[in-house]
Amino acid sequence: MPESATLPAEKKPGFGATERTDNWWVAPLLSGLGFGAFVVYCILRAVHNKYYHAPSPTYGPLLSPLYSPLIILKGLPAWFSPAFFILWIPAGLRATCYYYRKAYYRSYFAHPTACAVGEPWKGYDGETKFPFVLQNLHRYFIYGGAVILLFLWYDVFKALRWHGSWGVSVGTLVLFANTLFLSFYTFSCHSFRHIFGGCVDCFSKACAGDLRHKVWKGISRLNEHHMFWAWCSLTTVGLADFYVWMVGSHVIRDYRIF
Repeated sequence: MPESATLPAEKKPGFGATERTDNWWVAPLLSGLGFGAFVVYCILRAVHNKYYHAPSPTYGPLLSPLYSPLIILKGLPAWFSPAFFILWIPAGLRATCYYYRKAYYRSYFAHPTACAVGEPWKGYDGETKFPFVLQNLHRYFIYGGAVILLFLWYDVFKALRWHGSWGVSVGTLVLFANTLFLSFYTFSCHSFRHIFGGCVDCFSKACAGDLRHKVWKGISRLNEHHMFWAWCSLTTVGLADFYVWMVGSHVIRDYRIF
């Protein structure tokens, strides 16, 4: 080929251009609607700032997961919600989560739109520029999420106490199910997996290598279903808060099972 000859520029396909015949847009649409609905609900509940705690002489105390741990400081205006103190931690954890990045990049930014589907943007900078470089904070949010999880398990324990005796209500099971799914979501995280094995070249030569390898393998098995745990825990958080709201506002009664 002569030196003066140039190759024709590659034509970038238009937005949504694809040869796929399946309904590729359904998954990003549902993901966007589901995640967006949850975010709106959490904001409204935090601003609502009511019925997040359901004390009663007939059942154990129930606390909404959106307000746990409950931090109430004197001198703050009445409209200031205790949820503002802690919601930024689980919000940051999910917003920077590897799975949720995939979900909202496709749903909201169309970058990428889907596999083998044209997008409206030119070039690719990855997560090297602001604000996407902040995604690297995920490895730190995982520690905050683990601390919040400890408080949520403590809330389950408190819901088992019935004025000096033990008991279980529907609310106890709701909080337990939510905290269990949140635990699966947190401990199946890629960053949590990295803590035990990401910086190890050879487990047999690492400190406590045998134990770390077993934990790493266990987390890896959980990680295979990280998307499932992510959506399950998102759903149970909303349902648990809604249940406490309904009980606290006396719309429904929390029945004791035993």
